[in-house]
Amino acid sequence: MPMSNIRSELEKRAGSAIVQYAFFRWENAVLIALIILLMVFLPRPFPRWPIWGWPALGAVAVGMLVYSSITDAETNAKVLLDLFQEQFNPGRIRDPQLRDSVKQALEYQRRIEALVRKQRKGILRERLEDTAAQLADWVANIYQLAARLDAYRRDALLRQQLKSVPQELESLLGRRKFERDAEIGAQLDALIAGKRAQWQTLRTLQTKMEQAELQLEQSLTALATVYSQVQLINVQDIESGRSERLFEDIREQVARLNDLVGSLNEVYDYRGDV
Repeated sequence: MPMSNIRSELEKRAGSAIVQYAFFRWENAVLIALIILLMVFLPRPFPRWPIWGWPALGAVAVGMLVYSSITDAETNAKVLLDLFQEQFNPGRIRDPQLRDSVKQALEYQRRIEALVRKQRKGILRERLEDTAAQLADWVANIYQLAARLDAYRRDALLRQQLKSVPQELESLLGRRKFERDAEIGAQLDALIAGKRAQWQTLRTLQTKMEQAELQLEQSLTALATVYSQVQLINVQDIESGRSERLFEDIREQVARLNDLVGSLNEVYDYRGDV
C-alpha cells in the first residue's frame, strides 16, 4: 500500500470497526442482561409501568452508550491505533528494544489522533488531519526501519560473512601473489573482484544499519517534539504560518525516513544476490 494512502485506508476500516466496538462493548452486554433479569423478576415495578418499559429503557441506554462510543475521541483513536497495530504489529519485531520503539511510535500516533478528533470542524481540524496523515507515514516508516534492523541483528549468516569475507579475501590475495599459471591467475582475479564487491556491499550495509539505529532514535525524539507542538497549535498559529514550519518539519522527517528505508531495502536485497 502506498504510504500516502495508509491513514485514509485505515480510517475507512476504522469507521466500521468503531461501530462494531460501540455495539459489542461489554457494558452493553451487562445492560442487556440486566434488562432481561428485570423483565423476568420485576416486570412491573409499579402498576402503570408498561410491559415495554424495560426494553425501551434498555434500548435508550444502549443507544446512548453506542453514541458516546462513536463520538468519543479517545475511543476513535484507540480503534485506529488497534488497526495500526494490526498492520504494523510490534509483536513481529523480536528485538525488545526495537519492539519498544515501535510501540512508542504507535502511542504517539494514538495521542495525536485523539487530539485531532477532539477538535471542532474547521481550518485547525483540517490542518491537524493533514498532520495526522503525514504522521501515519512517519510511523509506518519507523516500523519498516525497525523491521530491517531486527532482521539485520538476527541474521547469523550476515554476521558470519562479516567475519569470514575479509579473511577469505586476504587469503586469496596472498595466493595470487605466488600464482604463476595464467589461467588460474585469471580465475583468482575474478574471484578476488567478486569478494571485494561482496565485502564492499557488506560494509555499506553495516554503515547503513548504523545510520538506521541513530535515525530511529532521532525520529522518536522528533516525534515526541511534534506531539508537544501539536498540543500547542491553535487557529492563530495556522493563520500566522507558524504551523507550516511544523508541517514542513514533518514532511522532511517522512522523506528522510522513506529514503533511508528505501536505501536499506536496496542494499539488503542486493547483498542477498552477491
